[in-house]
Amino acid sequence: MGPYRLITRLDPPGTAVPCRRFVARTPDGARTVLLSTPLPGTDPARFAAEATAARHMLGPWIAPVTDVAEPTGVAGVAGSADPTGSAGPTGPTSPPGPTGPAWYASPYVPALPLPVALAVHGGPLPEATVRAVGAALAEALAAAHSQGLTHAGVSPAAVLLTADGPRLSCFGAVRAAAADGEPRTGLPGLDPGALAPEQASGGRPRPPGDVFALGAVLAYAATGHTVPEREELPPALREVVSSCLARDPADRPTAGALMASLAPPTAHQTVLNSAGTLLTPGWLPGRVIAALARQSAELLAAELPELPEQTVPAEHATPARA
Repeated sequence: MGPYRLITRLDPPGTAVPCRRFVARTPDGARTVLLSTPLPGTDPARFAAEATAARHMLGPWIAPVTDVAEPTGVAGVAGSADPTGSAGPTGPTSPPGPTGPAWYASPYVPALPLPVALAVHGGPLPEATVRAVGAALAEALAAAHSQGLTHAGVSPAAVLLTADGPRLSCFGAVRAAAADGEPRTGLPGLDPGALAPEQASGGRPRPPGDVFALGAVLAYAATGHTVPEREELPPALREVVSSCLARDPADRPTAGALMASLAPPTAHQTVLNSAGTLLTPGWLPGRVIAALARQSAELLAAELPELPEQTVPAEHATPARA
């Protein structure tokens, strides 16, 4: 796709994911990326607009977007989407023609989607790991919300675990997969347990919906599913996760308050380092670390496939902004 050749899929076949993700590499081997493409049934123009908007989401716990390819034959998708979901892509539009695939690329680091990490570990993750993941992702959402951005795609599969911390991916998956104002249960690739009630009934994504989704992610990491009974949650996490899953958005904590609840206070704690205090050696289980090392070794040894027919010309990839 574009200047990249696909090497392997990141997600196992049959896994429910918000978007299709592949590890890809340039023919000269200089760049390896995580390349994401929309699911069938997802609006490719909206997907590209959401990827463009995702460039505004910065921070150590965000999978950054470095290249965006518009679906070929569609005009008007180069404008940015309103990150809060209050409007569609901006700029002039024209009737769509025959389309090629949309995609966006992020720098590759060895990573496991959260569901794969649970499968590798053999069940729910340790409480310390869940707490570290939650604090880091809450920090990422707090930074986004302070800029007026809503992620609108938080789910277990959107969370990638790397050796030095989690990464959020799949920005805008809810907006790209559903038309505003329509019921959103059964959206392609999205875990319904991670969709806030107000969004499932057709409401536009807002920051409290991100917090609900993060609560569902933590519930999944701690129990293996996104809608556990309260008693299934570890006692030390029961109150904080349950507060995120409150049906009334007004009863949920802000992302900043959630971060403070999950990260222990320290003598020199700041907003910038609170999640990092939990990402000490051993924060990930040994089997997950071993799987990350194995993935890295396999990709280093992988040979590029024969160059396929280019379906997305390189000129359709928008370079990263300086």
